[in-house]
Amino acid sequence: MSFIATPQSLHFPDALALQSGASIRDYHLAFETYGTLNADRSNAVLVCHALNASHHVAGVYAGQAKSEGWWDNMIGPGKPVDTDRFFVIGVNNLGSCFGSTGPMHLNPDTGQVYGADFPVVTVEDWVNAQARLLDRLGIRQLAAVLGGSLGGMQALSWTLQYPDRMRHAVVVASAPNLTAENIAFNEVARRAIVTDPDFHGGHFYQHSVIPKRGLRIARMIGHITYLSDDVMNEKFGRSLRAPALPDGSAAPEGDPAALPRDYQYSTQDIEFQIESYLRYQGDKFSEYFDANTYLLITRALDYFDPARTHGGNLTRALAPVQAKFLLISFTTDWRFSPQRSREIVKALLDNRRDVSYAEIDAPHGHDAFLLDDARYMNVMRSYFDSVAKERA
Repeated sequence: MSFIATPQSLHFPDALALQSGASIRDYHLAFETYGTLNADRSNAVLVCHALNASHHVAGVYAGQAKSEGWWDNMIGPGKPVDTDRFFVIGVNNLGSCFGSTGPMHLNPDTGQVYGADFPVVTVEDWVNAQARLLDRLGIRQLAAVLGGSLGGMQALSWTLQYPDRMRHAVVVASAPNLTAENIAFNEVARRAIVTDPDFHGGHFYQHSVIPKRGLRIARMIGHITYLSDDVMNEKFGRSLRAPALPDGSAAPEGDPAALPRDYQYSTQDIEFQIESYLRYQGDKFSEYFDANTYLLITRALDYFDPARTHGGNLTRALAPVQAKFLLISFTTDWRFSPQRSREIVKALLDNRRDVSYAEIDAPHGHDAFLLDDARYMNVMRSYFDSVAKERA
């Protein structure tokens, strides 16, 4: 059973220098905490979120149905990341649209909504902001930093930016950088948004509109990449959504043979189930996610590449790492394939670092890191058990 979660927020008046050369001041970070910080403040676990997630990692909100945190199956009392043992912190990143300062908020220097003028942010900027929040919470060293997908990139970046402030890094379904194919998917999604007539160059707030068409397409593109071919075929196959008959009723199970002989098909009357599913996901996404946030976060994904300043040599890039690592990948994840996790494993082993690696044969694609595969959960439970015993 889930516990009640309480959102919190901290204000940071001082400017945070960003990698772009710009800075941001007078900003807020939304966060949640679960469990109890122990006397020596050594049991804290930071959870970094992926693209469309937030600080609401676990638990539920009082009086709100279907408000479970996005990793509620992983984090909580008695769960793999046990909040009876650990003090877990979820932080919403700068530029997001779930409580931390983002493009929809006022720029203190102009008094106007940031919109497209919100500064470019990177994974490294997020990590620096998270470190500031931990300073305010009085936490000098983390037991672990945990993240999946883009969150895993943040966990990896933590080991490079603050190697002495963490003991373990848990990187799930992630990569040391994006492949050209991944960057291409992100760019197509971004173009869908910026070419929406309602985007208005990123200043759509002033026009009281939302570029929903672009957001829908962006989400549909993304969602295709999160699922494996096997899962799509098993879940939807080539099943048709039942079309509407002239009298308003639906043809049984979308069977074209059940239609009247004189029925005229249109491009929108007959839909495959997968089309219906993607349209539903796109519609839902366009109601709650901010278009400028989508552009910012996917750019941060594209930019992340710690080996870039080392001539592409990941082994040299990871030389400063001190943390122990657990990496997990999933065989059918073609967006962040096991090969990418193995690149990190090899670079760490080349540096003689302590590394555990699990490659889970799961059918669910990239979304597997959010699901309840027993082998995956057992690996996480076992690893965090060892982290807890290490403190004792």
